[in-house]
Parts: sequence; C-alpha cells; structure tokens
Amino acid sequence: MAVTLSTLAGSAASAADLPPPALPPPRAPAVYTPAPISDYNWTGVYIGGNLGASWQQGTFSDPNGNKVSTNNQFTGTGGGQIGVNYEFDSGVVVGAEAMFDWRFNNGNTSNTITLAGTGLIPPPTGSITVNNQWLTTATAKLGYAWDMLLVYVKGGGAWVGSNNPTININGVGTTFSTSNSNWGWTVGAGVEYAFWGTWSARLEYDYVGLTNQTFTVPTTSAILPNDQFTGNSRNVQLITAGINYKLGPW
Repeated sequence: MAVTLSTLAGSAASAADLPPPALPPPRAPAVYTPAPISDYNWTGVYIGGNLGASWQQGTFSDPNGNKVSTNNQFTGTGGGQIGVNYEFDSGVVVGAEAMFDWRFNNGNTSNTITLAGTGLIPPPTGSITVNNQWLTTATAKLGYAWDMLLVYVKGGGAWVGSNNPTININGVGTTFSTSNSNWGWTVGAGVEYAFWGTWSARLEYDYVGLTNQTFTVPTTSAILPNDQFTGNSRNVQLITAGINYKLGPW
C-alpha cells in the first residue's frame, strides 16, 4: 500500500512539472461578401412597341426656278420593333434591329409660292403635298451596359412609303406620277432601362436622310405639263418612347 501511494505521488509530481498543452491557433474572422443587387444581361431576342413624334424637312425645285419647302411638318408616329442583343463580359453590347412606324398625319403640304415659267398673267400660285405614310429602318447597334441601364447608338438603311404626291395650282390638285417609296440612311441614339424582369423601357432619337426624288407633272395638266420637281435634302426626324420584352437568350 505504501509503495502504491509513493508511486502515485511521484507520478503526480512529474505531471505537475510538464508544460501546459498548446492552445489551437486563432481562427481568422469570417469575411462577409454581400450578394450583388442585380446581374442583368441584355443578351437575347426582343420585341416591342413605340409611340412618338416626327417632323420632316426638305425642298422641291424645278428647272424654271420654282422652289418650295416642307420644313417642320410635325406628326405623331406609332409602331413596333424587333431585334437582338449580345452583351460581352466587358459590358459592351452589340445587336441589330428592324423598326416600323406609321405617321398618323401624313398629308404634309409645302409653303405656297408664285409659279414662274407658266406664261400666265397673273402667274398662278402653287404648293406640293407629300404623303409620307410609313417609315421602316434596319440598323446595327452598339452600346454599353451598366447592369440594367443600356446606352446605345445605331445606324443603317431606311425606307419611306407614300402615296403619289400632289401639286396644287391655284387651289386645284394634280397628282404626280412617281414611285410610292423612297430610301436613304439613318443614324440614332437611345437609352434603355430594364425596369422589371425582362421588360425594359427606352427613349430614342433617329435621323433619316432620304435620297433625291423627281416628280413629273402629268401631260394632262393645263399648267407646267411635263415639268419636273426634284426633292432635295429631304429628311425625317423622330423621337420615340418604347417598351421591349426580351424573349430570352438563344
């Protein structure tokens, strides 16, 4: 018994001489990374509609020195668009779009002038009415996206459709014989915001420059038969607000 107690006492004394056990290394504090508020991607096919206003400018002149202008002929517009976007990781967005718009009030009459070259005394007065009914554009797009906000520019071709124009001489209208469409080029810029899911709203400005177009006065006209009026520097400008729905990436 005495031997056992002595052994236990010796073991206790030896244990008391040992260093305390090492503590585990401290753990690094957790770093909190907030989740991104949004990660919108503009890649996909979209379809939408638009409403706005347009105005046209230009002049018509003939070899007799007659010249009339159609400046600032305002009218409402409405139509739709379909397109596709692709967004790169850098935020650059490229795409293509086709847009079609009706012009609600398409009867655009020029200023009235005294017509030269008729040989009549007193000389008659005249003006020209051009009925631009619709406008179609096909464009490429380039933009930059900040999450749900997209700013872009666009450019391409444009086509304008109309009824045959009319020359009004002393208040009597005579219809020209000409093509019912004209073409040109277009550039524009816009801003678009994805406000809910795949729905986005946009505001856009477009400038359309049209090629020259020649109108021939019918041979049956009592005044200036076979005379030719050529449209110069004709353009149409639009400001539209639209809504797009993205169908999803392909």
